[in-house]
Amino acid sequence: MNAPTSTVTGERADFLESLRRHREFLLFTVKDLTDEQAASHPTVSELCLGGLIKHVGEMERGWVNFILEGPAGLGGDFDPSAWSEEMQKERANEFAMVGDDTVESIVSEYGRIAARTDELVISLDSLDIAHPLPAAPWFEPGAQWSARRVLLHLVAETSQHAGHADMLREAIDGSKTMG
Repeated sequence: MNAPTSTVTGERADFLESLRRHREFLLFTVKDLTDEQAASHPTVSELCLGGLIKHVGEMERGWVNFILEGPAGLGGDFDPSAWSEEMQKERANEFAMVGDDTVESIVSEYGRIAARTDELVISLDSLDIAHPLPAAPWFEPGAQWSARRVLLHLVAETSQHAGHADMLREAIDGSKTMG
């Protein structure tokens, strides 16, 4: 998941390096695990390692779509009345290993998502491109985010979830990314 950064400098190089490092921490947590271990719930949390990586990938894909498409890239305005049982199940499946999910397939898809993000960081005309956030209770009304702000968010989210994943991995077999 390393982007060709030799010609990238400044804040773009910093974003790429930060994302790379935190992605590595996240992916380390499934190193040498079976699909069953990656799908397990070793703590009282409903989170599993495979599901966390899926979630981080889907979150990253959505935010890159936002940079490129505006609010529609995140699904547009949130309408609680349209939040069906099926939509809730789909959202829950984002945090789980279901169907044909394997560690290999999840990591592979995450790699494709990361490569797309890295290419965008390299090629985007300006990190100042901004869009209004869709209406949702978790966003400040009327706020807009620049591509730069989205990339900061991706670094923070990836880092936060890598920490969650590290605790889950430690509960499975005592392994840690650091220490």
